[in-house]
Amino acid sequence: MDLILIRLLFVALFAGVCYFLHPFGMNNGWEAAGAGALAACAVIVFELRVRALSLRRLIGAVAGSVLGIFGAALFCLVLRSAPLASVNSAALQIFVLLLMTYVGLLVGASKGDLLNPAALGMLFTGDRPARRSAKVLDTSVIIDGRIADIAETGFIDGMIVVPEFVVRELQVVADSTDSSKRQRGRRGLDMLQRMQSNANLHVEIVSDDFPSIREVDLKLLELAKKWEAKVVTNDFNLNKVAHLHHVEVLNINDLANALKPVVLPGERMTVVVLKEGKEYNQGVGYLDDGTMVVVDHARRMIGKSVDISVTSVLQTASGKMIFGKMEENGRMSETA
Repeated sequence: MDLILIRLLFVALFAGVCYFLHPFGMNNGWEAAGAGALAACAVIVFELRVRALSLRRLIGAVAGSVLGIFGAALFCLVLRSAPLASVNSAALQIFVLLLMTYVGLLVGASKGDLLNPAALGMLFTGDRPARRSAKVLDTSVIIDGRIADIAETGFIDGMIVVPEFVVRELQVVADSTDSSKRQRGRRGLDMLQRMQSNANLHVEIVSDDFPSIREVDLKLLELAKKWEAKVVTNDFNLNKVAHLHHVEVLNINDLANALKPVVLPGERMTVVVLKEGKEYNQGVGYLDDGTMVVVDHARRMIGKSVDISVTSVLQTASGKMIFGKMEENGRMSETA
């Protein structure tokens, strides 16, 4: 609100000065005031655009415009010695100055992301220091819910960032007509509320958006690049795409797999067979942590608890799978 008042005051002052001074030969005071107000509005629009720039792009734009002005000054020295009429020479000098400044400004701003302000010393270390340790959450990891437990244990440091476009996606899922999707969306919103209510966690919902990008995953990656943050996810595909874009990823599934107890062939365990497997006469069950267990000769045991002996363990990027065979009357059955 204070900024709006200051901008309105700036427009009024600029219009008032033009009203009394009549610049550029404007005899009508109200016309001069209107021109001054338009010029002030143009300055405010320029100020809003500059504020939206990152520090790197701002430094690049300033450096590019300075180099452009310096190059234009050298061209103007040559033009002054050229056999041209004074009016043509002055017009060419102004044209070259505007052209070089414009090109330098745009090129410097576009290449500003290649700069490293930290290399200039302590001068720029105060530019959003919390962003460097920020963690950006995607929709799937919020719905999963394990991130709340991990954060509460203190293993996630720094700011936890949730973009508004992720919150909107959660709201769309929560309002779905499909009951399972609706339940997942509401679970995600509950997890967000749980993390926000924890005084030991710094959860911030940011309004940064990228309207030119439609996919939420690509928006997440752009936000992580802008904030120099890490993306927290359990989405296998997002994990791969993030590596292609050189964005650091913290995969919850990788953490869960690293913390799972090691299961060795020959160990015995009890599992409930829930459904039939892909191969003939196989049954499939799950451990408490979600690990899939494939049991040979267990198709007829669906819905029952069986004792099995582990035959092999397969570790994949999407998780761990355990293969085993049933024990009957204290003896293991033969594998298919």
